[in-house]
Amino acid sequence: MPPHPADTTTTTTFTVPGLAAPVEIRVDRWGVPHLYAASRDDLFLAQGFNAARDRLFQIDLWRRRGLGLLSEVFGESCLEHDRAARLFLYRGGMADEWSAYEPGTERDTEAFVRGVNAYVALCRADPAHLPPEFTLLGHRPAYWEPADVARIRSHGLFHNLEQEVARALTLRDHGPDVEDLRRVREPAHDLRVPEGLDLSVIPDDVLRVYRLATTPPWESGGPARGPDGSNNWVIAPSRTATGRPLLANDPHRAVTLPALRYLAHLSAPGIDAIGAGEPALPGISVGHNGRIAFGLTIFPVDQEDLYVYRTSPADPRQYWYDGHWEPMRHVTETVPVRGAQPVTVDLWFTRHGPVIHDDPERGTAFAVRAAWLGPGMAPYLGSTGYLTADGPDAFVSALRRWGAPGENQVYAAPDGTIGWQPAGRVPDRPNWDGTLPVPGDGRYEWAGCHPVETLPSVRDPAQGWFATANQMNLPPDYPNADRTVTYDWHAPTRHDRIAAELAARTGWTVADCVRLQTDHTSLTARRVQPLLAGVSSDDPDVAWALERLRTWDAGLTSDSVPAALFEVWYRRHLRPAVLGRALSRLLPPDRCAAALARVLPADEAATSDPRVDLDLLLTPGGRLGPDPDGALRTAVLETLPAALAELGRLLGPDRDRWTWGALHQAEPRHPLAAWLGERAPHWTRIGPAPRGGSGDTVDATAYGADFRQTSGATFRLVIDVGGWDASVAMNAPGQSGDPAGPHYGDLFADWAADGAFPLLYGRAAVERHTTHVITLKPPEGPGTDTPPDRRDSDHGNYGVTNHR
Repeated sequence: MPPHPADTTTTTTFTVPGLAAPVEIRVDRWGVPHLYAASRDDLFLAQGFNAARDRLFQIDLWRRRGLGLLSEVFGESCLEHDRAARLFLYRGGMADEWSAYEPGTERDTEAFVRGVNAYVALCRADPAHLPPEFTLLGHRPAYWEPADVARIRSHGLFHNLEQEVARALTLRDHGPDVEDLRRVREPAHDLRVPEGLDLSVIPDDVLRVYRLATTPPWESGGPARGPDGSNNWVIAPSRTATGRPLLANDPHRAVTLPALRYLAHLSAPGIDAIGAGEPALPGISVGHNGRIAFGLTIFPVDQEDLYVYRTSPADPRQYWYDGHWEPMRHVTETVPVRGAQPVTVDLWFTRHGPVIHDDPERGTAFAVRAAWLGPGMAPYLGSTGYLTADGPDAFVSALRRWGAPGENQVYAAPDGTIGWQPAGRVPDRPNWDGTLPVPGDGRYEWAGCHPVETLPSVRDPAQGWFATANQMNLPPDYPNADRTVTYDWHAPTRHDRIAAELAARTGWTVADCVRLQTDHTSLTARRVQPLLAGVSSDDPDVAWALERLRTWDAGLTSDSVPAALFEVWYRRHLRPAVLGRALSRLLPPDRCAAALARVLPADEAATSDPRVDLDLLLTPGGRLGPDPDGALRTAVLETLPAALAELGRLLGPDRDRWTWGALHQAEPRHPLAAWLGERAPHWTRIGPAPRGGSGDTVDATAYGADFRQTSGATFRLVIDVGGWDASVAMNAPGQSGDPAGPHYGDLFADWAADGAFPLLYGRAAVERHTTHVITLKPPEGPGTDTPPDRRDSDHGNYGVTNHR
């Protein structure tokens, strides 16, 4: 890329209370801010100020959702969400909380919050700086407290409460054979219903409050929006073109507007780190610091349990525990409500955690025990502990304090070292395995957490690479029965493809890693194609479909006709037919439809377990009847006409226009698109753009019933370890949350086309590509450095000057 012409560089100066010295922020042509400060305190203050400058509405909404304050802006329709969010706040002592992280985390957070509040104060004093969302909704941004950052927990990715309850409900209604068709357990494991658990008392909606707390109300897809996963890998110098290690990471999260993550470069004496994190948090969680590169994917530690209680007939707020009736703890809080009087909400807790459902008539109550509600478990806040790690040992040591969520951390150093270290607190359940709910009467208690050192790890693997994609990656000799991490893992499809490519050759480059991150090869399709070899039809339409599928390269590219045919046929027709046939051999006819809805939810095409589907197709045994080959042939011939008819309805009669990208598209939507509906401004949506891939491909592009991409890798990076300026990244749709700014959606088209941009690190490279210089300076004169969070909200010495 050529340098950006110097005469188009703009400058802005802000006066920011709390700074000890000026801070320079150089924004490059891709919207990445490079922050240069004279001290760590000033650096994190500047990071908070800049995060608010670029993402104020997003982080204000994050805080309101997390603290249960949405009703103050959106009215009484959010009351249930607010009550649920308050149930899942950290409610312990803040001294215990801060001491659980690496030393300095509290100080970094305090500085970050001072920076956020400085920009909030600027906007409140001069509404010209307010993002347009505040004007549309008619409210002002709120001031933060440092404790807010640590107390909010509901934005993390947690396991395995959803699976625990789905398993219990399936066993309750249909039995263990149907559960085996719903979900694979790895390592292979027989289910045991805990003694004393009555599955019949668990209601279908037992997780409703939990989902309200952990799912934003503007995400219409709810918790079934698609799998949240990630890919990462490290490659040793012996397998790269440069002789330097490579590290690649592409987390898969909801496709949002603005982007979920934010790239930043943080530089001050003792720290020089660049990468991405969540904009409401200090530090970065994925990137490098010039001495070690690091990336993460979910390592799905089972950190949650549902407790089932028998409550007292005389007082339903008492539950039976250890031979006596124990009272629930009662907390009342007041929720401000827009356009109405404040509402008092009642929150109830058992010794295990928040009560999410109760039924006095049946004498039952249900609470969640979650490791992530304990001290030191604020999602991703633990990343501040490894920002200054000077090598692999220091990095791994810092991970001993990592709490939540569970992560596969990979790392690489300029000396050639590469490694993998899982991180996260693993509850010790002495007498059960965590796969099902348990009675809350005292028989099933955690015995703390397993020592972090007992988790497996790898350094400098002989194969010269290591990859994770949320698959079951415990080594064969790991004692999962004694030190259970989980039995609920993602399907290995993405990892299988990555591993095959990494093992196939040497000479890997940054560009090669980007191509692998955006790979659309469907291993699922490759494994299904052989089933079509002996199938023929006299129907010309079915014969056409069979020929297109058989001769296809299994690439789910956006311009592919067979890709669209396969996805519609396989996911929406063949799978239900084959699963339905298997269920019909297990259940009476009148129960099959309900069982199929449990195994293959109708509201999200990608949420069933692909391991089950493929196993049933490839090794059916007697599950499809005495003639499995005939059953599969019949299923293919009966479902292809329906798939062709559906494609005709969706895309019209011209089959040349039946491309996968005509159906499968990305259109990031702002939360206000849901809130305002037809009144939403045009900037609340970007796109649509055609997309390749699916939830099974390395470029994971999970989608819902309307084929719109719901989750995937909007953020990606590949790090050339030691040749730092050769690293690349992507963060779609753009770095900024300002609809009027140049970086709101400028990366969307490149992202949709599988592109990347340089992740600049060296000062010279940054200066060559700077388009905007922001100077933050301390106020002049005595008494003007009062922290912004202690000022009157409408007054203060906040100035701004713009120059071109």
